[in-house]
Amino acid sequence: MRLIIGISGGSGAIYALGLLQTLKLLGIETHLVMTKMGEDVVKYECGLDKNDLREFAKEIYSYDDLYAPIASGTFKTEGMVIIPCSMKTLAAVANGYSDNLLSRSADVVLKERRKLVVVPRETPLSIIHLKNMLELSRAGAVIMPAAPGFYTHPQCISDIVAIMTGKILDAFDIDHDLIERWGEKGKVGER
Repeated sequence: MRLIIGISGGSGAIYALGLLQTLKLLGIETHLVMTKMGEDVVKYECGLDKNDLREFAKEIYSYDDLYAPIASGTFKTEGMVIIPCSMKTLAAVANGYSDNLLSRSADVVLKERRKLVVVPRETPLSIIHLKNMLELSRAGAVIMPAAPGFYTHPQCISDIVAIMTGKILDAFDIDHDLIERWGEKGKVGER
């Protein structure tokens, strides 16, 4: 299995890091592209730079390298996750504005009818944000806001990251044991 991971400049880089770490543990090949602001947010929020992420991704591409394999539909993938997804990146993808490798890769995933999961990280949302999310949903993307449920009684930030990671893995039908499922141990929330 092969996935493209895009990191844009929205807050929530910890979600991307958790997803990359989990995908590596599961043996899933990842190809990473970050916007300049995405790199800055990873540095600011996680204390990591692009080179630190090399241990989790098979390849890391420059966001302005439109010759990269992930810019072409002939490069087979199961799809792409943009995590976190800034409103700028969301607008670019929703409107087919492929001016960098991240938005181009998402455009390719959509045109090839592969799965695109977008994890927007913004609040509150304006009508423009909502319209762009609706356009992406109509184009086939899964809109998955970074809004984890709390019925599993998370105890720390890593539990919250695991909930979101599990939801993303579910969208790609990837088996995992990151989250307690409703009905598996009684009702979720009973302890």
